[in-house]
Amino acid sequence: MKRQVILIHGGEAWGTYEEYMNFLRTTKLANPVTEQPKKWGHSFAEKLGDNFQLITPQMPCAWNAKYDEWKIWFEKYIPYVHDGVVLIGNSLGGIFLTKYLSENIFPKKIESLHLLAAPFGDRSCGKAGFTLGNSLEKIEQQVSHIHLYQSKDDPVVDFGDFEAYAEALPSAKKHIFKNSGHFQVKEFPELLNNIKE
Repeated sequence: MKRQVILIHGGEAWGTYEEYMNFLRTTKLANPVTEQPKKWGHSFAEKLGDNFQLITPQMPCAWNAKYDEWKIWFEKYIPYVHDGVVLIGNSLGGIFLTKYLSENIFPKKIESLHLLAAPFGDRSCGKAGFTLGNSLEKIEQQVSHIHLYQSKDDPVVDFGDFEAYAEALPSAKKHIFKNSGHFQVKEFPELLNNIKE
């Protein structure tokens, strides 16, 4: 049986609908013909290899994410998951998995949890329902191996958020990068190696 990997990509969360509309109005679109950068996620399934099955749920309204909506959609995948699953949360996907696992008992054994540049604080995430509770102990009780990844030059998520995760999840292995930004990189061999181990 193939090992399953569930990858929850990031998104945007806004405090108000007007903030979201302003984002849509002011965001510059890269040229869809000539400026399609290759990111690690595009070749991730291939690089995992034949022993793995990658599942990447398309979370609802990712540009205007709401925790309650994501929770409903995520739970639709649970019946198809078997023991030993690997969970990856990228950016907003990371705080989503953190909140979900800190408030719920996942019905299958989780082999490892990987949080990539995950926001920790409230800011706009909290207004969209992604606020974390006082304790993340339930995560450490459910997950065999926890990995935290953050780059010091991340322009989106502050390094202080990584430090907050490190304090709240003391058993987690910390992976600190210097020049990887918000992990919009072509290759992510460290993540691949940690999953395959």
